[in-house]
Amino acid sequence: MSVTSVTHLNFRGDARAALGFYHSVFGGDLAVVSYKDAGDTRNPADADQVMWGHVAADSGFRVMAYDVPSQLPWDRGENSFFVSLRGGTTQEVAAYWEKLSVGATVVQPLEPARWAPLYGMLKDRYGVVWVLDVVSEYNG
Repeated sequence: MSVTSVTHLNFRGDARAALGFYHSVFGGDLAVVSYKDAGDTRNPADADQVMWGHVAADSGFRVMAYDVPSQLPWDRGENSFFVSLRGGTTQEVAAYWEKLSVGATVVQPLEPARWAPLYGMLKDRYGVVWVLDVVSEYNG
């Protein structure tokens, strides 16, 4: 089993520029998927915003980022990042979820999503927001 932990930065309209900047600094691979690319056009104003993006450099540097949709609250000082925990199997991710969820507030239950066999978000007992998903079975 293998698990990776990556800092996930939350923006309101600046994710694409931030990812481009980090890519210029660290090199590596840059990937950006807009809400429109993912078929999520609930709010046309958000269609070209970043739903998912990352920079992955050969040096080991990893960062993920997205633009928080306009219908969700966002405050640069309060919720500007979370920890993305990606596991190789549904069993592995579910086991971490079970342990992290003790005393936590569940934001999004751990369940299948369009982009992953399991996806969930919680705020642990210490106030840290975690997003867990399965990467080896990821279709994109």
